[in-house]
Amino acid sequence: MANGNTSPSRVGLAEGGSDNDQLFLKKFSGEILQTFEESNIFKPLHTIRTIENGKSAQFPVTGIASAKYHTPGENIADGGNSYLSDIKKTEKIITIDKMLVASTFLSNIDDIKNHYDIRSVYANELGKALAVRFDTALAKVFIAAARSATNLSQVNKTGGQLDVANNDFSAPDTPGTPAAITGADLVAAFFSAAQKMDENDVPSDGRFCVLRPADYYKLITGADASNSFSLTSAVNADIGGQGGLATGSIPQIAGINIYKSNHIPSTDLSAVSSGDGEAANDVFGVSGVGYNGDFRNSLGIVSHSAAVGTVKLLDLATESEYQIERQGTLFVAKYAMGHGVLRPECAIELVA
Repeated sequence: MANGNTSPSRVGLAEGGSDNDQLFLKKFSGEILQTFEESNIFKPLHTIRTIENGKSAQFPVTGIASAKYHTPGENIADGGNSYLSDIKKTEKIITIDKMLVASTFLSNIDDIKNHYDIRSVYANELGKALAVRFDTALAKVFIAAARSATNLSQVNKTGGQLDVANNDFSAPDTPGTPAAITGADLVAAFFSAAQKMDENDVPSDGRFCVLRPADYYKLITGADASNSFSLTSAVNADIGGQGGLATGSIPQIAGINIYKSNHIPSTDLSAVSSGDGEAANDVFGVSGVGYNGDFRNSLGIVSHSAAVGTVKLLDLATESEYQIERQGTLFVAKYAMGHGVLRPECAIELVA
């Protein structure tokens, strides 16, 4: 006797397949999942000069004058009386690097088959790639400024490397073996850095620090070397502290504005060539490496906006072109800039 069952023709079943839903439409949600844009913070934290043409820009640097008590009757204009200041003068030259580009190619047939707009996504991602390169290069130049001993405007005054673990201005003993640090170590280092900048006559306005996220949050949680949570942090409302655990932020310590970034380098790039002269500015004084150096002990940067400069010939731009012979669209993002050290006494590298 029949049981009443039947064998329907499954609309979603492909020939030879086993999935009854295989042929049904994959409904497009209207949302495109892109990579999150990384936070770029160095652009407003340094000096930028735009040029319309040329290969480099000059930043004039002047030294300091001296004063002397005057003896009545002596001629101030007479060089032999030592009243006249011989103010030193020099220049900083920052050269434009080769054009930096990020590009991709979209086939026409793929674009037609696709059911959402991929062109805007491609353009945005290429722009982000260059923005990350821009921010990373500036982080390296700020570190180069702190390590630089060349200075004219402030005689015998440089920023230097602040060993956070020992809270003193000395290079790490063993490059490549960073010591574990605590939130309290970082707080103490901020006040040492502020003192150093005061002694270097660095203006109070415009001071900042950039840390990696792991070290930034130690300031809030007061984490120890094992990253254990404690409340011995820089957040203290009872004595006028700023920031808080709820917001996960701490805007300022010792008058220094604090930021976090994923672009602080952490590896040894000192032997990595920049290529065939792409980076025209060898900021560490080693020919051919551009902005690369040994960053294994670098924790962060305390600086002023006058420490580093950028010369901009071509700002970040994106463009696209349909190519008939290739039956597709070429997308290109590009910029032409160069970065260099201006005032070493304004930059301090935090090292462990």
